Amino acid sequence: MADGQWTGPLRDEAHASELIARTEHLRGRVWSVVSDEVRLPGGTVVVRDVVLHPGAVGVVAIDDHDRILLIRQFRHPVGGYLLELPAGLRDVAGEPPLETARRELAEEAGITATEWHVLVDFFNSPGGSSEAFRCFLARGLSPLPGGRPHTGEAEEADLPQVWIDLDDAVAAVLAGDLHNPTTVAGVLAAAAARDRGWITLRPAEVPMWHLPKGDATPSGPLP
Repeated sequence: MADGQWTGPLRDEAHASELIARTEHLRGRVWSVVSDEVRLPGGTVVVRDVVLHPGAVGVVAIDDHDRILLIRQFRHPVGGYLLELPAGLRDVAGEPPLETARRELAEEAGITATEWHVLVDFFNSPGGSSEAFRCFLARGLSPLPGGRPHTGEAEEADLPQVWIDLDDAVAAVLAGDLHNPTTVAGVLAAAAARDRGWITLRPAEVPMWHLPKGDATPSGPLP
């Protein structure tokens, strides 16, 4: 069958598959792993393994000198220390993405911001995970009185900070020195937005795009 050529709008389109059956293999503390038997839009029935994920947010915090904040955190699954943007899971029921971002910036960096915008949205691994990610731009920065509240544990107990010029961060991404997907996407998006005079920024409260009948919570019912 020929692939044809798409002539429609240059945007993603929500279109849910028909869910026939779901088998849950793992219900974890944060996400679950299931096998879904689905009927694809063309009619073919397939089984797809899916990680059900609550989603997450990240923050490009940029100061008046065009520097962004990165924190250094150990990541067991990839076996190393990564320089990352402040970020966190959307694991508080009913909490809007912006409030999650404010909380994570305070908890991980001890910083507040007066100006917030949506920088970029993406799916972390759409072939196998429901994780939807929103990266915010935060400006008008100021430190929290008393600094970062040390409420984290394990990997989050010690989070060294570095302020780096945005252009230097872009160079580090393109050189293969930074690997966290939030950092890569956020840094490149921030540089692109800045070079366009910030006219591409969206309001911080704009709803996130999502699939119909999405079930991104580990404890969610069968749609």
